[in-house]
Amino acid sequence: MKKFFNEFKEFAMRGNVLDMAIGVILATAFGQITSTLINNVLMPLIGWAFGGIDLSKLDIVLREAVMDGEAVVQEAVTIGIGTFLTAIINFILIAFVVFLFVKAMNAAKKPKEEPAPADPEPSAEEKLLTEIRDLLKEKQ
Repeated sequence: MKKFFNEFKEFAMRGNVLDMAIGVILATAFGQITSTLINNVLMPLIGWAFGGIDLSKLDIVLREAVMDGEAVVQEAVTIGIGTFLTAIINFILIAFVVFLFVKAMNAAKKPKEEPAPADPEPSAEEKLLTEIRDLLKEKQ
C-alpha cells in the first residue's frame, strides 16, 4: 500500500501534472469571469439595443402550459433560444481571448532574428593546405 501511495505522489508531483492542474483551475475562474461578463454586461446591452428585451429569457413557445386553476397540468414546451445565443456569444468571446493569448505567447517565443554570422577566418592549417593545392595546380 505504501508503494502505491509513493507512486501516486511521484505521479502527482510531476511538473506537467501540476501545470495542467493550475491550467484547469485558471480556466474555471476564467470561465466564470466570461460568463459574468456576458450575462451581466453584454446580454443586457444587446437586449437594450433590440428594444429592451431580456435575451436570456427569450423563448420560442411551441405549446403553452395547460393549467387547471393554479396547478400546472402539463408544462409548456419551449425552445430556449436566448440561452443558446448566450452560449454562442460566450464561446466566441472565450475563443477570441484564447486566440489573442496564443498569438501573444507565439510572439514571445519567436526568436529575434540575429544577423547571420560571417564566415570564420580560415585556420593556419587551412591556409597552408590551400597554398599546397595552388602550388600543385601550377606544376601541372
